[in-house]
Order: sequence, then C-alpha cells, then structure tokens
Amino acid sequence: MLKFGIFGAGRIGVLHGRNIAQHQGAQLAYVADPVSGAAEALANETGAQVADTETILADSSIDAVAIASSTDTHADLIEAAARAGKAIFCEKPVDLDSARARACLEVVAACGVPLAIGFNRRFDPNFLALHRALREGRIGKVEMVSITSHDPAPPPIEYVGRSGGLFRDFTIHDLDMACWLLGDEPVEVFAAGSCLVDPGIGQAGDIDTAITVLKTGSGVLCQISNSRRATYGYDQRIEVLGSGGMLRAGNPRVTTLEQADGSGFRRNKLMPFFMERYAEAYRLELTAFIEALEKGQAPGPTGEDGLRALLLADAAQRSLESGRPVRI
Repeated sequence: MLKFGIFGAGRIGVLHGRNIAQHQGAQLAYVADPVSGAAEALANETGAQVADTETILADSSIDAVAIASSTDTHADLIEAAARAGKAIFCEKPVDLDSARARACLEVVAACGVPLAIGFNRRFDPNFLALHRALREGRIGKVEMVSITSHDPAPPPIEYVGRSGGLFRDFTIHDLDMACWLLGDEPVEVFAAGSCLVDPGIGQAGDIDTAITVLKTGSGVLCQISNSRRATYGYDQRIEVLGSGGMLRAGNPRVTTLEQADGSGFRRNKLMPFFMERYAEAYRLELTAFIEALEKGQAPGPTGEDGLRALLLADAAQRSLESGRPVRI
C-alpha cells in the first residue's frame, strides 16, 4: 500500500485527500496546511496526522505526495519532494513562470522521481471516450477541434489578481486538452479577448472572455472558447471534425430526466461547477497515478505536458497583447 502526504487542505486538497484515503491501494498518512483548522478537519476525516512539510518529506515510509496548495508553492514543493525521493502528484500549473517551471522540471529529472500534473479533464469518461475513438481512427484524419469551456460565474476579484491571467489560470486546461486530442504539436497561436462579464476583472488587468486558435504544423486547427459567465451552468463540450465524420462529447446533466408537454421539451440543468462536473475525473486521475506507481510505470500527464500548456498560455497572452499570431 502506498503511503501519501498531502500539501493543502482547501477545496481541491480535501477532494484529493478523500480520493487517496478511499483508494484500496493507498493510505493518506499526513496532511499539511498553514491553516491548522483545515488540516485537522481533513486529517480527522481520513485518519491521517497533521504534520509540517519537513516531517512529511523526512519520513522514509512516505512513498508519494500530493500537492494541492496555492500555485506559488508548487515549484518549491515539487523540488523538495523530488530531492526527498518521493513520487509527486501536483495540481496544475507547475508555476506561473515558464522559466521557473522549466528549472523545476530539471530538478525532477535529475532526481529521477515520477511526476504527474493534475490535468484532470483528460480523465473525464466522456473525453476519454472521445480520445479513444480518435486514436482508433473512427473519423479518419483530424482536421478541426472545437473546445468550449465556460464557467458559470467569474471568480472573486482578489483571486483574479494572483491567478496569472485567464490564459494561465483557465485556458491552460483547454490548451492541454487540445494537444492531447490533436496528436500534433501546435506551431502558431492567435488569441483575442475582451472584458465583458465583470469590469473589475478588466481593472485588475485581465480579461474574462476569449477565443484562442491553435494551428499545427500539418494545418490542423483548434478553436477554444472561454468565458467567465454561463448563466445556464458549467459548460464543457468538445467537438472534433475529421475526414470521415465528427465526434462530440457533450455536457452531463444533474439527471437525465426529460419532460415533454404542450410547451415543448425540458431537461435538467448542467452541473453547477467543476467539483461536480469532474468528480469522477478527479477520482480516476488519482487512481491512474497510484496504479502507475504500483506497476513501476511513468504517470501522466507529465511535467513536460504541464510546461507545454504553460508555454502555449504565454503565447496566447503575447498574441492578445500584440493583436497578432505568435509562432511557437
């Protein structure tokens, strides 16, 4: 059984901590969080102990760590865990600065420890089925990918100021999905954005609405639609057009109940937000990480996947600022 320590006991840390504790091949041994009440609550729920970073990394019985703390701590914790010889699962991103992320990955490589980055959408059963169908060649050669990713409401303004901007905070998930689905490296990025949802986001120097277009070396196109406002719920869809047809992965709903009467057809709402929409994906990504370690295999998505998505987000930001396509 693999023994874990987790850094971070906020919303996403609680989710990961529970998933580790509930896995038959894993045990959550330690929880660390600067907010003692949060650490104690998760530890009490999962049978773990509250500890500090140094204690967790010094314990030779700890096989792996999960990093679910604030973004500004990720790179330092990854490096410390790598030097302690621990396998690492880390929420995206490695860091908001690509040079810092690259330096961090060099440490991981030198230490020879496994690292997986938390791009949970790769593990969503609907998107997994789409990816599998693409690799089986069901629609022939991929020609165009369309990714829709709309949040139900904007985040607090205080979060916007430290988020790294829409592309690094939000679009980065979709950029990773694009690379995963395209099967080819993007060579050009063009992004356009506006502030249409909350003027405060614009005053904080960010945007809340964007279209990003990627082009691969073979000419395949991907369009990503992002918005911080979707009044109808959390909207997550992907459509792929190929030489032999089309594949689409739509939104799951709260229930599949549908009512029809003289006024028309009515269906249930979309999931409210990412914790509900991707609950199974979060469970499956931790399961995949644990199973990879058990089999002695490299887990994924890799640190290089995380760096690639960050570099694409950087390019999208440069394109937004210049109004021109950016070559990768």
